[in-house]
Amino acid sequence: MELALRSDMPTYAGGLGVLAGDLMRSAADLGVAMVGVTLASRHGYFRQQITPDGNQIESPEEWDPAAFAAPLGTAVTIRLNGHDVWIHGWLYVESGLGGSVPVVLLDSMDARNTSEDRTLTDVLYGGDESYRLKQEAILGIGGVRMLRALGFRIREYHMNEGHSALLALELLREQTALGSNVDRALEEVRLRINFTTHTPVEAAHDHFSYELVRAVFGDTVDQPLLRRIGGNDELNLTGLARATSGVVNGVATKERMPHAKEIANGVHSVFWTFPSFAHLYDRYIPEWRHEPALLTRAMRIPGEEILQAHGEAKRALIDTVRARTGTVLDSSIPIIGFARRMTGYKRPDLLFQDLGALRQIAREHRFQIVLAGKAHPHDEEGKRAIHSLHEYANQLGGDIPTVFLPQYDLDLAKVLTAGSDVWLNTPLPPMEASGTSGMKAAHNGVPSLSVLDGWWIQGWIEGVTGWAIDEEGSGNHRDRLYRKLREVILPLYFSDRQGWVEVMKGTIVHNASLFNSHRTLRRYAAEVYLAAS
Repeated sequence: MELALRSDMPTYAGGLGVLAGDLMRSAADLGVAMVGVTLASRHGYFRQQITPDGNQIESPEEWDPAAFAAPLGTAVTIRLNGHDVWIHGWLYVESGLGGSVPVVLLDSMDARNTSEDRTLTDVLYGGDESYRLKQEAILGIGGVRMLRALGFRIREYHMNEGHSALLALELLREQTALGSNVDRALEEVRLRINFTTHTPVEAAHDHFSYELVRAVFGDTVDQPLLRRIGGNDELNLTGLARATSGVVNGVATKERMPHAKEIANGVHSVFWTFPSFAHLYDRYIPEWRHEPALLTRAMRIPGEEILQAHGEAKRALIDTVRARTGTVLDSSIPIIGFARRMTGYKRPDLLFQDLGALRQIAREHRFQIVLAGKAHPHDEEGKRAIHSLHEYANQLGGDIPTVFLPQYDLDLAKVLTAGSDVWLNTPLPPMEASGTSGMKAAHNGVPSLSVLDGWWIQGWIEGVTGWAIDEEGSGNHRDRLYRKLREVILPLYFSDRQGWVEVMKGTIVHNASLFNSHRTLRRYAAEVYLAAS
């Protein structure tokens, strides 16, 4: 549903799309024969503005696919609400070290469509349930038809979350048209579909009433079959994806995503490494661009050069903060960075739950805070969180410089994850499936301070790659967070620079070398794509 290719192509909302983009970048580097399929999203997700009192305002983020992609000259139809909807495609080419891979952007802006249908691929995660179901039909059913029309011969389909699950219906239709009965068709389809689920949060999985399904699809969909494989009471696209996939993969440990293979996420090393660190790696680990696992050799890099590279990244962040907010941060004081999708279970306000205690910590060791993130337009809790963060920043005043950077995108993420000194992550366990921002930070020697949830369960080595807020077990995360800052992290930063550099190196050696999309894609290829064939 979303695929992050570049900042000025707003075809993504957050981490799910960034992961898809990173896997395509790795496919281009490694020469893996893949094609990406997503929506054109001409109005983007949304452009975020923040009012002076801290309220989020959303506006369309208009862009022209013709500026970055080429028209394919091919169109397909899908029948929705009793009439044909025309879908045409744009070709974006992602180039890498070993070649290039195509990405097809599906677009309903077609003169043959009604004015309403022309907008169906405009807004990512927008509209009502009917709009969303039609979008997912275009992605799944229309996507398969477009690949067919373009002449692609697809061996394996990989669904990145359940949004594209309706592609299984198109494959089933093809199999039954060839004479297979339903059970045999299901067997055939399962040999060709793989599914990755990214979140245990129920709200992230799409459900639709069969009344709506009937209104949108009419008799073009076998409703009894759909109830059998997609849920009897309502259509559950995650359930449909699971029922029609030969391999189901989770991005967290099996204990938290049962009945699923575990292949951990990763980020594209070259894309997310700040230039100053890339130059260092080029000098000391020249093969790292092709083989990020070799970042285990980062211990050989002199500490002073690590600090110098980080200094350049930190200055870039400080310059960005000044340009966007007018606030001037101090390069000699540590920056705590936090940037996530703004929603309740991410707990963006955990750090600010006791401002008095936070001020006391700052009286002993000064620090600064930089925040960013978008709340979905319909997520009122997330919007309230953004408002609260601005109130906290105002209350802290000069005691703890705190800024919120609006319009979090790929470019800002690159600067923020590299220029922070500590990367903070505070989800409510066990709601975090993975999270990848800390992986980006690790590629730039920035250690994490995180709740033991998602990827950090695997990436955490206390005092080596960063610190766990809750290593001693369940308890008050706020107080444990404050204690780690006061007793461990800030004293280390100010009093033991060599010790701090060793932690920076540890994040690169143990985390960047493992949590990269080259490793992720190689595991998919070896254990899913090729194994399934």
